[in-house]
Amino acid sequence: MPAMTKTLGNPYKEVAEFKNGMFHFSFGASLDWMEKQGKTLFGDHFRIFTEDHPLIFKLLVYAIGDAESSARQGLDLSKGLLVTGPVGSGKTSFLTLVNYFFPPEKQFRVKPAREISFELEQEGYKVVSRYSKGSVLFLNNRSLPMTWCFDDLGIEQPVKYFGNDCNVMAEILLSRYDLFVSKGMLTHLTTNLSASELEARYGNRVRSRMREMLNLVAFDRNAKDKRV
Repeated sequence: MPAMTKTLGNPYKEVAEFKNGMFHFSFGASLDWMEKQGKTLFGDHFRIFTEDHPLIFKLLVYAIGDAESSARQGLDLSKGLLVTGPVGSGKTSFLTLVNYFFPPEKQFRVKPAREISFELEQEGYKVVSRYSKGSVLFLNNRSLPMTWCFDDLGIEQPVKYFGNDCNVMAEILLSRYDLFVSKGMLTHLTTNLSASELEARYGNRVRSRMREMLNLVAFDRNAKDKRV
């Protein structure tokens, strides 16, 4: 389980009521919880704006596994998330907060794509395995595929390893796609890039695999920068 869950605890006690064997969530209470905890994690300037409510609703119904609401939002629970939007729109902070609403076996770890390129330079191709077939979560005596969220896909620098060019994130995504098909391994991504920019950066094959394994959740391209 990601270490972050030890910091803020389980939001269910504050935002949901257990009736007839099911949790019934209050969207308003969930927003209040996220804003309060966002201030704890990111500073007192953190706010959730009204225009972000529809996108957060999408993320929340996906996180709690509400199949009916997710389907109405165009989300497939068997796929991961591709969250796109301008710099500073809140992609990473919202996903970090929504992560607490996932069941333990589906909570994810966040890793900046930029850091992975540095790891490749230092450690070589075993980094690809670390974030694909070597990603295993041990929970309640079970071995489960680990979910990663690769943050800011596209800002990592091209890497050479022993003189050879390596698009490390493309290799990781292709490997995780194979594990998505065979084992249901989920991957989440955040990016500032458009679909055409992703294809130019990683190639048509990777872009095609991303369409198969990810739900698109997009901020408005005019979303305000929440860091200022």
